[in-house]
Amino acid sequence: MFRKWLRNSRRVRRGASVAMAAVLCLTLAKAQQGAQPSDKAVQRITKEVRHELLMLPYLDVFDYLAFKVDGYNVTLLGQVTKPTLKSDAEAVVKKIEGVEKVDNQIEVLPVSPMDDRLRQRLFRAIYGSPSLQRYDMPVIKPIRIIVNKGHVTLEGVVDNEADKNVANIRANGVSGVFSVKNNLVVSK
Repeated sequence: MFRKWLRNSRRVRRGASVAMAAVLCLTLAKAQQGAQPSDKAVQRITKEVRHELLMLPYLDVFDYLAFKVDGYNVTLLGQVTKPTLKSDAEAVVKKIEGVEKVDNQIEVLPVSPMDDRLRQRLFRAIYGSPSLQRYDMPVIKPIRIIVNKGHVTLEGVVDNEADKNVANIRANGVSGVFSVKNNLVVSK
């Protein structure tokens, strides 16, 4: 009788330990699948990426950087005039705590003396306009002027629809410009 009881208790213990191991494995698998960052973590990463990109030393009015945060992954977007700015942006974002992967989709604009002259004329036309002079801040200019083979894209933020239209008209008035795409956003 005792042997029978001992045999049954060993089976029960063995069955219980197998069941516990199965539950533990399922719990670990679900924890790994559901390792989504909290909203607070995503907000922190977003804030730090924005800060680091704005602090890049060679970022100027002729460069446009944007990004998307998807969990712990960051996608870098935009156009830059200097190849070092593309690699610098990726390097600073990789150092941010919590960022696991950086997908660098920043386009380096081709070197072109014609585009360089257009950039200077566009800068004078847009920031020299009396109604847009308030945007001519010392460091970070809110209106970005992207020139690629004579085609102009305006990126950034303005206060109202009138300023957006004035920037578009001023850019279209510069000789040598083939087209203007106005992506300026009106802040609310």
